[in-house]
Amino acid sequence: MTKFLLAVHVIAAILAIGPVAVAASMFPPAARRVLAAGTDGAPADADGTGTGTLRLLHRICRVYAVVGVVVPVFGFATAGEMGVLGSAWLIVSIVLTALAALVLGALVLPAQSALLEGGAGPERTARLAMATGVFNLLWATVTVLMIVRPGSTTGA
Repeated sequence: MTKFLLAVHVIAAILAIGPVAVAASMFPPAARRVLAAGTDGAPADADGTGTGTLRLLHRICRVYAVVGVVVPVFGFATAGEMGVLGSAWLIVSIVLTALAALVLGALVLPAQSALLEGGAGPERTARLAMATGVFNLLWATVTVLMIVRPGSTTGA
């Protein structure tokens, strides 16, 4: 059962967190291009703004953020089966995962929405890029902790 739960946890992380990380990273440069050119190179939307790429990236971030909830769910199930719920590396990973979710929900997604609603400006895209970088750095750190598992008694 442990191997099954671990496999689902890892697959869910790849399929749910990966798209959010990529789409969120693509959003600020695309927003800068829209600001600079007045369009994203695509045909203008019905409202004439040409922000189709930005809307798609934002939708990917929102949808996969919700789907990403399965990652910690299966992570807790896996940790319970492995008997490592009290391990320091796991506790740090849980805290970092919560921080990543907070950054995504409180900073990245609202900033993307604000840019889509016309609250554009170079300083906003710079702040969004920074928040996105923090989000991705948190996930990279969690990934390393999941692989290295310092102090783990599982032998890996």
